[in-house]
Amino acid sequence: MNPELDLGIDRVIRAPRKVVWDAWTDPDSLARWWIPAPTVCRVDRLEVRPGGGFVTRMSDDGVAFAPHVDACFLVVEEFERLVFTTAVDSRWRPANPEPVAMTAEVVFADHADGTDYRVVVRHGDPAARDLHAELGFADGWGGVTDQLARFVESTR
Repeated sequence: MNPELDLGIDRVIRAPRKVVWDAWTDPDSLARWWIPAPTVCRVDRLEVRPGGGFVTRMSDDGVAFAPHVDACFLVVEEFERLVFTTAVDSRWRPANPEPVAMTAEVVFADHADGTDYRVVVRHGDPAARDLHAELGFADGWGGVTDQLARFVESTR
């Protein structure tokens, strides 16, 4: 991780790695934790394979949904790693997403207490990294990581 360009989350989640992986790769499960509550998530596409689309929408009222993420998976290593980018959309078109383009790497590893869960979000330049931090990366990604942990820990 390059501290000038990247932001990260490291956490031990008290659930088996496969359970955490499944929460990421099952659309119904992902919708339950992927966006900070009370906002509602809808998963439009979740093609967990290299080149597959990752499209989610969000709603404050559960009726009108706005775009959230339109991304493309770059790397999928089952039960170990997911990498996706918003710099290329789900149709493989170059994208310039608001507020920043990013590439996220999510790593899942066994831990004595469950899963060693690590996220690195990479940015193209320090200004994009700083903007993402200022817009609430720690609260946003940290909050959904908390939601993920509560979701998988409750299913054990």
